[in-house]
Amino acid sequence: MRLLIVGTLNGQLSTATKMAMAKGAKVTHTETVDQAIDTLRSGRGADLMMVDVAADIANLIARLQSEHICVPVVACGVETDARAAVNAIRAGAKEYIPLPPDAELIAAVLAAVAEESHALVFQDPKMASVVKLADQVAASEASILITGESGTGKEVMAHYVHSRSLRRDKPFISVNCAAIPENLLESELFGHEKGAFTGAIARRIGKFEEADGGTLLLDEISEMDIRLQAKLLRAIQERVIDRVGGKTPVRVDIRIIATSNRDLQSEARAGRFREDLFYRLNVVNLQLPPLRERPADIMALSEHFAKRYARTNGLVSKPISTEARRFLAHHRWTGNVRELENTMHRAVLLAAGDEIDIEAIRLPDGTRLDDANLGGVAQKAAAAADSVSRAFVGKTVSEVEQDLILQTLDHCLGNRTHAANILGISIRTLRNKLKEYGEQGISIPTPGEARPQFG
Repeated sequence: MRLLIVGTLNGQLSTATKMAMAKGAKVTHTETVDQAIDTLRSGRGADLMMVDVAADIANLIARLQSEHICVPVVACGVETDARAAVNAIRAGAKEYIPLPPDAELIAAVLAAVAEESHALVFQDPKMASVVKLADQVAASEASILITGESGTGKEVMAHYVHSRSLRRDKPFISVNCAAIPENLLESELFGHEKGAFTGAIARRIGKFEEADGGTLLLDEISEMDIRLQAKLLRAIQERVIDRVGGKTPVRVDIRIIATSNRDLQSEARAGRFREDLFYRLNVVNLQLPPLRERPADIMALSEHFAKRYARTNGLVSKPISTEARRFLAHHRWTGNVRELENTMHRAVLLAAGDEIDIEAIRLPDGTRLDDANLGGVAQKAAAAADSVSRAFVGKTVSEVEQDLILQTLDHCLGNRTHAANILGISIRTLRNKLKEYGEQGISIPTPGEARPQFG
């Protein structure tokens, strides 16, 4: 855990620093936001920022976003700073911690950011065989490719491998190749020099240098532009990178783990992914089975999430009823572990009795999951198919494609990666289509939102 503390608060944050270090965190302390930004640019990354509530948190978060630095921010202040606390949360802070600091509260925040979100929970033999292979190769320097459907836990597995490697005391740095625009990904990976391009207001150390000595996770690498793949291949082969706008090569010592929900070998045959890069990454392939093929894991994960979210929400932990267990075990879980996690979080909040029963297992809109699955599925599907087919009549192919893309994006609340996965297209193709629609004046939902509906 790397913690960056910003501000002084009359020495009270120094006390928080000592508490965090006692819990095993590696702490960097700066007095100003400018110093904190310089620290992050220099490659001394952070998993969490604790910031004096008196600082300009809105400006801090805007600067982090403009430079694509993804670090959660927690505001800290004296208990009487109620208005400042509210403003900090509105500005984008994830949480507010009252000072003077409480040791248990500091520990809870660190735990929430660190291990708990990366716990590898499994009981099924099919998953156990994958974990056994991961254990066998974790201590090596081999590059690892982790594959599987969206939501199966590829990033959790990457953390697991790192935690059992010889580099476990060094940084674990993750880059989501699908979430960063093409024109910025090169800078994100390799860094840039001041003035290298418009907006490069200072030198920025990239993820390769930030991960030096440790592990670099290239998440959803299949979405990387094929031109940038050539530079990545050189970096992996020669352990040398070039910053954008730089003149001197920089040596790095890292281990590469990559993930993909696509078949990279098929992508390589189709010319969308470099074959030489595929073989360089695919020294060991950890293929995560979908949750529906791991029945023993469904209950283990259900119980794990039920306990976690009861604790997170300050509720009493409840057992899962026999009927609910039976239903959970037979559901298809097309969204895999991520879908199950969200379902159990809702169930913890909705459970009214002494158990988490079938009444609490619901969709986000409140519909019971068993009703959605079992209530006249065939009839509903037939009616829906007839309605959809009639809606196509009189429209051009491009109009139908536009409706499909925008409605899928609405369904995913603007999440480009999820929408692209459902549509079976690359995130790049989706972005190009959305850019085209935007130029036509069509409303495009931003992440977390859906388009306004009129009618």
